[in-house]
Amino acid sequence: MSNLYRPASALDVLQWPVIGRFLRWRQGRLVLQSLLLLAAVLLVVDGLTGPQSAARNLATVAPWVHFRGLVVLILLLAGNLFCMACPFALPRTLGKRFSRGRNFPRVLRNKWLAIASLFTLFLLYEWLDLWASPWLTAWLIIAYFVASFLLEAAFRESAFCKYLCPLGSFNFVYATSAPTQIGVKDAEMCRHCVGHECVNGSYATSPLLRLDDIPGGQVEVRHGPQGTPGCGTSLFAPQIRSNLDCTLCLDCVRACPHDNIGLMARRPGRELLQPGAWPQRFDVSILVILLAAMGLTNAFGMVSPVYALQESLAETFNLRNELIILLLVFGITSLLLPTLLVLLAAQLGRLLSGSLRKHNLRSTVAAFAPSFVPFGLGVWIAHYTFHLLLAPFSFIPVLQEFLGQNGDWARFGTSLDQTLIGLVQLVAIAGGLVWSLLIAQRVATRMYRLDAVPGMLPWALLLLAIAFIAVWIFSQPMEMRGSILFS
Repeated sequence: MSNLYRPASALDVLQWPVIGRFLRWRQGRLVLQSLLLLAAVLLVVDGLTGPQSAARNLATVAPWVHFRGLVVLILLLAGNLFCMACPFALPRTLGKRFSRGRNFPRVLRNKWLAIASLFTLFLLYEWLDLWASPWLTAWLIIAYFVASFLLEAAFRESAFCKYLCPLGSFNFVYATSAPTQIGVKDAEMCRHCVGHECVNGSYATSPLLRLDDIPGGQVEVRHGPQGTPGCGTSLFAPQIRSNLDCTLCLDCVRACPHDNIGLMARRPGRELLQPGAWPQRFDVSILVILLAAMGLTNAFGMVSPVYALQESLAETFNLRNELIILLLVFGITSLLLPTLLVLLAAQLGRLLSGSLRKHNLRSTVAAFAPSFVPFGLGVWIAHYTFHLLLAPFSFIPVLQEFLGQNGDWARFGTSLDQTLIGLVQLVAIAGGLVWSLLIAQRVATRMYRLDAVPGMLPWALLLLAIAFIAVWIFSQPMEMRGSILFS
């Protein structure tokens, strides 16, 4: 066993008196999932049968106004709690009964599918006006459940979560900035562990007994029908160095027979400064970078200049199909242009630092990719909290109307001060930019040493440029989608 790793902090959240005990409880995750499943059922019912006004239907108000804003804040402040409580993972239990244990196709075992699914979701959001259609949003939720079940029934290793789910991919990327991470308490104990239950699980159709010789003596290890499955995404606990691909299901914690795994507190974004914390793969790097670009494009789709751009493209190329026009806008701004700019920055950095032979293009992009996480998260926070703060309590009158009561819009439908919202957006973008520049500076110093300044210059200019674009976008009047103010 090699590359054993433990976060520097010894603070284990799972040892906290109430929260820790609940999270360690065998049924803890199921309780959280059941609550969100109930919420999903309510959204689907209201979406299919309720009023088709976006601001007065749970199916549009809850996910497009409140859920997104809460998720980005929770990712920053706590970690990937949504994947922990994800209701879409519940069909996996049923799907596993039909599963033949096939491996997901090797050619698809990467993040290209995740990039495609994210791009498709954001494109459909604009083209179909998902934010304005409770009916379509309800069917999108149903499609999530069906896709999760089908992929789990066909493949092992939680293929839907790890390779396809756009929500999961979003959470994986920005959970890398979180202050928590799965870690082991004693790496030496992992060296002597025989069953590696954290990844293999402790479930067995019939009871099994094993004796493990670990530091401190022999320990009985029991497997059986009441056992716990191992990590769904096949992460080996002592080698986890990143929150990428970790759904925070805590199955590894419950499966470990030696109580040697915890949810460790750490410095926020610690892994973003650690060389080798992420796989040096182009698909992973591009996912992180393009997700930041998609944040800008998604926000750009809600300000008036985007309509002028669409009209210009329609007249220039004689286009009448809205989907084709949106494909051009989103394809160029979310995929093509960001990729070209990043490759250009990497090449210029290598050239200016005199390291063309020492560092290839792929490793350079991989090294600087983490610096796009804080800025990207800042953009998403600026965007999603805009909608959240516009109508922070609007779900209450919507829920009242769903239950057959009169919605108290006068009390709960009001917006926060626009100046305050603008300040929150500016702080999010500025904070993300500064954090990103600090990471880029550390990476450049590590890679280029005395030539760090010229090596970092293209990346700093790129980050500053997209930050100015972000400020420009958020300074425009933005559509108050999903709010009663926009109806």
